[in-house]
Amino acid sequence: MKRNPRKLAWTKSFRRAHGKELTVDSTLSFAARRNIPTRYNRDLVQTTLKAMSRVAEIRAKRERAFYKARMRGNKERQRADDRKLVEENQHLLPPSERWAVEKDEGMEVDVEGVREKVERRRREIEEDEEVSEEEVPKVKSKRKVRMRVGGGAEEMDVDE
Repeated sequence: MKRNPRKLAWTKSFRRAHGKELTVDSTLSFAARRNIPTRYNRDLVQTTLKAMSRVAEIRAKRERAFYKARMRGNKERQRADDRKLVEENQHLLPPSERWAVEKDEGMEVDVEGVREKVERRRREIEEDEEVSEEEVPKVKSKRKVRMRVGGGAEEMDVDE
């Protein structure tokens, strides 16, 4: 299947077209291939190797600067997104961490009255459990006899 390389996010042409990589830089021209044969010269090789390392340093420095310029606004943008997420999902945070703590000042709670109600309800539940344990009827079990192949009988308890 044919695809346009400028639309595929992982291609070099996409990255250049969308401003993700350096496109115009003098250090890129040094990496171009040259097919002109030259006679071996020790001094030329030494200067070429030094120039290659220096060009690599310059390119790395420029790429870092380009990346930092591209990512400059990301921190503020990410913080804004995080704040928005926290504001939308306040109900998921523990009450002590919520920003807008809901308090009803007009409604006063009688703490002693609530404790008494809770104690009464606990006693009722305990009494119901005691009564329910006493009222459990015994289940009559039936015995069923099954004949074995070799002879004899096998008894089983059956609940219905």
